[in-house]
Amino acid sequence: MDLSWMGWTTPTALFFAFIGAALLVMIAWGIIAPQAPRVGLLRIETTPGDRLFISLLGSAFICLFWLALFGAPLWGALVCCLVYAVCVFRWV
Repeated sequence: MDLSWMGWTTPTALFFAFIGAALLVMIAWGIIAPQAPRVGLLRIETTPGDRLFISLLGSAFICLFWLALFGAPLWGALVCCLVYAVCVFRWV
C-alpha cells in the first residue's frame, strides 16, 4: 500500500496513536464499568464516548483557531485543548 500521499511525520503518527489508544481505553472502560448516560451542561444525555467525541471535535476547532490567530507552535493550543477536554468530561 502506497502511503506517500500522507505526511507521516512523528507528530502525525503520535496523534493517530493517541486517538486509537483513547478509543481502546474508552472501550475497556465501558466493558469494565458501564456508565449510564447523564445530563450535563448542554442538557443532552451523554455517555463517556459522546464526551470523548465532543472533546476531540472541539479540540480540532481550538487548534484551527490557534493556527489562524497565533501560528505554528501549538503548545498553547494543546494546553487549551487539555483544559477543554477536562471541562467536557466534568460538566457536559
